[in-house]
Amino acid sequence: MCKVIGIIPARYASTRLPGKALEDILGKPMIQRVYEACRKSEVLESLYVATDDERIATVVEKFGGTVIMTSPNHGSSTDRIAEAVVDLEADVIVNIQGDYPYLDPIMIRECVEPLLNDRTLPMATVMRALSNPTDLHNPDVVKIVVNLAGDAMYFSRSLLPFPRGYRAHNVYEHIGIFSYRREFLIAFSKLPPTPLEQVEKLEQLRALEHGHRIRVTLTQCEDSLLSGFSVDTADDLDRLEYMLEKRGIA
Repeated sequence: MCKVIGIIPARYASTRLPGKALEDILGKPMIQRVYEACRKSEVLESLYVATDDERIATVVEKFGGTVIMTSPNHGSSTDRIAEAVVDLEADVIVNIQGDYPYLDPIMIRECVEPLLNDRTLPMATVMRALSNPTDLHNPDVVKIVVNLAGDAMYFSRSLLPFPRGYRAHNVYEHIGIFSYRREFLIAFSKLPPTPLEQVEKLEQLRALEHGHRIRVTLTQCEDSLLSGFSVDTADDLDRLEYMLEKRGIA
């Protein structure tokens, strides 16, 4: 049996929306929404918030969450999680970004199952089909293409693939959740940043550039638009409010 734990990296100094982990969403801070969504997952044996900020730590402890304090000098969430797991026992670690307030726990299972079924895989993630045309050219919406085996070929903030003709095709959005084997996560965090990672500001490209496989699952979540929606900007908060109102969620 594999021991699977979840870690939510959360920092206060977000570039596009400072303090977003503490933004109020229907009466609860966003980090609490994410934490409570993750607690519904049947595959996670334990769950932690990894942060470098006492304000976030105080809020998490107040609602009953478990905090691991980490260095303020990490350049990516992967590096923060790698520090957090040093003293934890686990076979598989799930990195759940702290800006998905309505993440469906189904997505956590979909992210973990490939590693449980194939011992050769070092990491995995999840995607959804894009349905909103305005997201196609939104750099905050990360696109992904996969090969015929289901492994990631590339992630980009640009439209991917670019439609040169009229052939029907889907565009897929990457959902910010990763699963790693513990030993791979620690080794991965020690790899030097790579050119494409630095250009796109997408840490998963470091894995691809170093030749590692990332298995990708197309989520079967019924409402992937809401569950796969990340809050990166103030405009995203407005868009989330609209989606919640449309669904009668209050």
